[in-house]
Amino acid sequence: MKEKIKIFLDSDLLEKYLLGSTSEMETLQVERYIAMYPEVRKTYNELQENLEAFAKLHAIRTPDGLKDKILARIRLERSGRKKFFRYAIAASFMAIMCAGASYFFWNQNQNLQEENTMVSNKIKLLEADMKQQLEDVRNQFIVLNNPQTKKYSVNGNRKAKELKAVAYINPVKKLSYINVSRLPHLPEDQCFQMWAEVNGEMINLGIIEEATDSQNLLALPYAKNAVGYITIEPKGGNQNPTIDNIVANISY
Repeated sequence: MKEKIKIFLDSDLLEKYLLGSTSEMETLQVERYIAMYPEVRKTYNELQENLEAFAKLHAIRTPDGLKDKILARIRLERSGRKKFFRYAIAASFMAIMCAGASYFFWNQNQNLQEENTMVSNKIKLLEADMKQQLEDVRNQFIVLNNPQTKKYSVNGNRKAKELKAVAYINPVKKLSYINVSRLPHLPEDQCFQMWAEVNGEMINLGIIEEATDSQNLLALPYAKNAVGYITIEPKGGNQNPTIDNIVANISY
Protein backbone atom coordinates (compact mmCIF):
# COMPACT_ATOMS: atom_id res chain seq x y z
CA MET A 1 0.00 0.00 0.00
CA LYS A 2 2.81 2.43 0.89
CA GLU A 3 4.50 1.66 -2.40
CA LYS A 4 1.29 2.55 -4.17
CA ILE A 5 1.04 5.86 -2.28
CA LYS A 6 4.73 6.61 -2.95
CA ILE A 7 4.25 6.06 -6.69
CA PHE A 8 1.24 8.40 -6.63
CA LEU A 9 3.08 11.15 -4.73
CA ASP A 10 6.09 10.85 -7.01
CA SER A 11 3.84 11.57 -9.97
CA ASP A 12 2.78 15.16 -10.76
CA LEU A 13 -0.98 14.49 -10.48
CA LEU A 14 -1.37 16.56 -7.29
CA GLU A 15 0.35 19.58 -8.89
CA LYS A 16 -1.72 19.22 -12.06
CA TYR A 17 -4.90 18.91 -9.93
CA LEU A 18 -4.03 22.12 -8.08
CA LEU A 19 -3.50 23.90 -11.40
CA GLY A 20 -6.76 22.48 -12.84
CA SER A 21 -5.10 20.66 -15.72
CA THR A 22 -6.05 17.06 -14.94
CA SER A 23 -8.35 15.00 -17.09
CA GLU A 24 -11.70 13.74 -15.82
CA MET A 25 -10.26 10.32 -14.92
CA GLU A 26 -7.18 11.87 -13.24
CA THR A 27 -9.37 14.22 -11.23
CA LEU A 28 -11.45 11.31 -9.91
CA GLN A 29 -8.25 9.41 -8.99
CA VAL A 30 -6.69 12.37 -7.14
CA GLU A 31 -9.86 13.13 -5.18
CA ARG A 32 -10.20 9.46 -4.21
CA TYR A 33 -6.57 9.33 -2.95
CA ILE A 34 -6.99 12.56 -0.97
CA ALA A 35 -10.09 11.20 0.69
CA MET A 36 -8.64 7.72 1.41
CA TYR A 37 -5.00 8.33 2.40
CA PRO A 38 -3.91 10.86 5.08
CA GLU A 39 -0.38 11.03 3.61
CA VAL A 40 -1.76 12.18 0.27
CA ARG A 41 -4.15 14.63 1.96
CA LYS A 42 -1.27 16.11 4.00
CA THR A 43 0.91 16.51 0.92
CA TYR A 44 -2.01 18.10 -0.96
CA ASN A 45 -2.56 20.66 1.83
CA GLU A 46 1.13 21.54 1.90
CA LEU A 47 1.24 21.99 -1.86
CA GLN A 48 -1.86 24.19 -1.65
CA GLU A 49 -0.30 26.39 1.04
CA ASN A 50 2.95 26.68 -0.94
CA LEU A 51 1.01 27.66 -4.07
CA GLU A 52 -0.86 30.38 -2.16
CA ALA A 53 2.38 31.70 -0.69
CA PHE A 54 4.02 31.74 -4.11
CA ALA A 55 1.05 33.58 -5.58
CA LYS A 56 1.16 36.21 -2.86
CA LEU A 57 4.91 36.60 -3.21
CA HIS A 58 4.70 37.25 -6.95
CA ALA A 59 1.37 39.11 -6.96
CA ILE A 60 1.40 42.51 -8.76
CA ARG A 61 0.16 45.38 -6.62
CA THR A 62 -2.98 47.05 -7.88
CA PRO A 63 -2.29 50.60 -9.09
CA ASP A 64 -3.68 53.38 -6.93
CA GLY A 65 -7.09 54.59 -8.03
CA LEU A 66 -7.73 51.59 -10.32
CA LYS A 67 -10.85 50.64 -8.41
CA ASP A 68 -12.28 54.14 -8.73
CA LYS A 69 -11.44 54.18 -12.43
CA ILE A 70 -13.15 50.86 -12.96
CA LEU A 71 -16.27 51.99 -11.07
CA ALA A 72 -16.31 55.27 -12.99
CA ARG A 73 -16.00 53.38 -16.27
CA ILE A 74 -18.85 51.07 -15.26
CA ARG A 75 -21.06 54.05 -14.38
CA LEU A 76 -20.17 55.72 -17.69
CA GLU A 77 -21.01 52.60 -19.66
CA ARG A 78 -24.31 52.26 -17.79
CA SER A 79 -25.13 55.88 -18.51
CA GLY A 80 -24.20 55.35 -22.15
CA ARG A 81 -26.45 52.32 -22.35
CA LYS A 82 -29.32 54.26 -20.79
CA LYS A 83 -28.81 57.07 -23.31
CA PHE A 84 -28.59 54.55 -26.13
CA PHE A 85 -31.82 52.88 -25.04
CA ARG A 86 -33.50 56.27 -24.67
CA TYR A 87 -32.33 57.27 -28.15
CA ALA A 88 -33.34 53.86 -29.52
CA ILE A 89 -36.81 54.16 -27.98
CA ALA A 90 -37.15 57.72 -29.26
CA ALA A 91 -35.96 56.64 -32.72
CA SER A 92 -38.42 53.74 -32.74
CA PHE A 93 -41.22 56.06 -31.66
CA MET A 94 -40.30 58.55 -34.39
CA ALA A 95 -40.16 55.74 -36.95
CA ILE A 96 -43.64 54.60 -35.92
CA MET A 97 -44.89 58.19 -36.05
CA CYS A 98 -43.34 58.70 -39.50
CA ALA A 99 -44.84 55.45 -40.74
CA GLY A 100 -48.24 56.44 -39.35
CA ALA A 101 -47.97 59.91 -40.86
CA SER A 102 -46.90 58.46 -44.22
CA TYR A 103 -49.88 56.11 -44.24
CA PHE A 104 -52.22 58.94 -43.18
CA PHE A 105 -51.04 61.25 -45.97
CA TRP A 106 -51.08 58.40 -48.50
CA ASN A 107 -54.64 57.55 -47.48
CA GLN A 108 -55.64 61.23 -47.62
CA ASN A 109 -54.06 61.49 -51.06
CA GLN A 110 -56.00 58.43 -52.24
CA ASN A 111 -59.22 59.93 -50.87
CA LEU A 112 -58.49 63.25 -52.55
CA GLN A 113 -57.81 61.52 -55.85
CA GLU A 114 -61.09 59.62 -55.58
CA GLU A 115 -62.94 62.82 -54.68
CA ASN A 116 -61.27 64.67 -57.57
CA THR A 117 -62.33 61.89 -59.94
CA MET A 118 -65.90 62.03 -58.64
CA VAL A 119 -65.99 65.82 -58.91
CA SER A 120 -64.51 65.69 -62.44
CA ASN A 121 -67.11 63.13 -63.49
CA LYS A 122 -69.92 65.23 -62.01
CA ILE A 123 -68.59 68.32 -63.79
CA LYS A 124 -68.48 66.40 -67.08
CA LEU A 125 -72.05 65.21 -66.57
CA LEU A 126 -73.19 68.74 -65.72
CA GLU A 127 -71.38 70.12 -68.76
CA ALA A 128 -73.00 67.49 -70.99
CA ASP A 129 -76.42 68.19 -69.46
CA MET A 130 -76.01 71.95 -69.83
CA LYS A 131 -74.82 71.49 -73.39
CA GLN A 132 -77.90 69.40 -74.13
CA GLN A 133 -80.19 71.96 -72.48
CA LEU A 134 -78.59 74.82 -74.43
CA GLU A 135 -78.96 72.83 -77.63
CA ASP A 136 -82.61 72.19 -76.81
CA VAL A 137 -83.26 75.88 -76.07
CA ARG A 138 -81.59 76.85 -79.35
CA ASN A 139 -83.74 74.36 -81.26
CA GLN A 140 -86.90 75.58 -79.55
CA PHE A 141 -86.05 79.15 -80.53
CA ILE A 142 -85.54 78.06 -84.12
CA VAL A 143 -88.83 76.15 -84.19
CA LEU A 144 -90.87 78.95 -82.63
CA ASN A 145 -89.39 81.78 -84.71
CA ASN A 146 -88.69 80.15 -88.05
CA PRO A 147 -91.34 80.98 -90.71
CA GLN A 148 -91.00 77.49 -92.18
CA THR A 149 -92.29 75.91 -88.95
CA LYS A 150 -95.76 74.41 -89.26
CA LYS A 151 -98.24 74.35 -86.36
CA TYR A 152 -100.75 71.58 -85.77
CA SER A 153 -103.54 71.76 -83.20
CA VAL A 154 -103.94 68.55 -81.21
CA ASN A 155 -107.22 67.67 -79.51
CA GLY A 156 -108.07 64.69 -77.37
CA ASN A 157 -110.64 62.05 -78.29
CA ARG A 158 -113.71 61.15 -76.26
CA LYS A 159 -111.53 59.73 -73.44
CA ALA A 160 -109.80 63.08 -73.00
CA LYS A 161 -111.94 65.79 -74.56
CA GLU A 162 -110.27 68.55 -72.56
CA LEU A 163 -106.78 67.75 -73.89
CA LYS A 164 -105.30 70.65 -75.83
CA ALA A 165 -101.84 70.78 -77.43
CA VAL A 166 -99.92 72.39 -80.30
CA ALA A 167 -97.30 70.54 -82.35
CA TYR A 168 -94.49 72.51 -84.06
CA ILE A 169 -92.85 70.81 -87.05
CA ASN A 170 -89.96 72.26 -89.07
CA PRO A 171 -89.16 69.99 -92.04
CA VAL A 172 -86.18 72.12 -93.11
CA LYS A 173 -84.37 72.00 -89.76
CA LYS A 174 -85.88 68.56 -89.05
CA LEU A 175 -87.09 69.61 -85.63
CA SER A 176 -90.36 68.71 -83.89
CA TYR A 177 -91.84 69.90 -80.59
CA ILE A 178 -95.19 69.75 -78.82
CA ASN A 179 -96.68 72.05 -76.23
CA VAL A 180 -99.44 70.50 -74.10
CA SER A 181 -101.45 73.40 -72.72
CA ARG A 182 -104.34 71.49 -71.13
CA LEU A 183 -104.76 67.99 -69.73
CA PRO A 184 -107.89 66.36 -68.34
CA HIS A 185 -107.97 65.33 -64.72
CA LEU A 186 -106.94 61.71 -64.10
CA PRO A 187 -107.20 59.46 -61.04
CA GLU A 188 -104.06 59.42 -58.87
CA ASP A 189 -103.06 55.97 -60.13
CA GLN A 190 -102.91 57.12 -63.79
CA CYS A 191 -100.85 59.50 -65.93
CA PHE A 192 -100.47 60.75 -69.50
CA GLN A 193 -97.51 59.44 -71.50
CA MET A 194 -96.05 60.58 -74.82
CA TRP A 195 -94.90 58.26 -77.62
CA ALA A 196 -93.53 58.65 -81.12
CA GLU A 197 -93.64 56.04 -83.89
CA VAL A 198 -90.55 56.52 -86.06
CA ASN A 199 -89.77 54.11 -88.92
CA GLY A 200 -92.00 51.46 -87.39
CA GLU A 201 -90.37 51.75 -83.92
CA MET A 202 -92.30 53.03 -80.89
CA ILE A 203 -90.22 55.46 -78.81
CA ASN A 204 -91.10 56.36 -75.21
CA LEU A 205 -90.92 60.14 -74.71
CA GLY A 206 -91.90 60.06 -71.06
CA ILE A 207 -94.72 61.27 -68.84
CA ILE A 208 -96.28 64.64 -69.75
CA GLU A 209 -97.91 67.21 -67.50
CA GLU A 210 -99.97 70.28 -68.20
CA ALA A 211 -97.70 73.16 -69.18
CA THR A 212 -97.75 76.28 -67.02
CA ASP A 213 -95.75 78.17 -69.68
CA SER A 214 -96.86 78.51 -73.28
CA GLN A 215 -93.23 78.06 -74.34
CA ASN A 216 -92.74 74.80 -72.40
CA LEU A 217 -92.04 72.38 -75.26
CA LEU A 218 -91.47 68.64 -75.35
CA ALA A 219 -89.08 67.46 -78.07
CA LEU A 220 -90.36 64.93 -80.60
CA PRO A 221 -88.07 62.73 -82.72
CA TYR A 222 -88.29 64.06 -86.28
CA ALA A 223 -88.92 61.67 -89.13
CA LYS A 224 -90.88 61.84 -92.36
CA ASN A 225 -94.41 60.55 -91.87
CA ALA A 226 -93.81 60.05 -88.15
CA VAL A 227 -96.77 59.75 -85.79
CA GLY A 228 -97.03 60.86 -82.16
CA TYR A 229 -99.38 59.44 -79.54
CA ILE A 230 -100.59 60.41 -76.10
CA THR A 231 -101.87 57.55 -73.97
CA ILE A 232 -103.23 57.02 -70.47
CA GLU A 233 -100.93 54.71 -68.50
CA PRO A 234 -100.55 53.52 -64.88
CA LYS A 235 -98.87 56.00 -62.53
CA GLY A 236 -95.11 56.13 -63.16
CA GLY A 237 -95.43 55.32 -66.86
CA ASN A 238 -95.28 52.16 -68.95
CA GLN A 239 -92.65 50.40 -71.05
CA ASN A 240 -95.03 49.94 -73.96
CA PRO A 241 -98.06 52.02 -74.94
CA THR A 242 -101.54 50.81 -74.08
CA ILE A 243 -103.19 50.96 -77.53
CA ASP A 244 -106.73 50.95 -76.10
CA ASN A 245 -105.90 54.07 -74.09
CA ILE A 246 -104.68 56.33 -76.92
CA VAL A 247 -106.28 59.75 -76.39
CA ALA A 248 -104.55 61.82 -79.10
CA ASN A 249 -102.67 61.37 -82.42
CA ILE A 250 -100.11 63.78 -83.90
CA SER A 251 -99.16 63.21 -87.54
CA TYR A 252 -96.17 65.13 -88.91
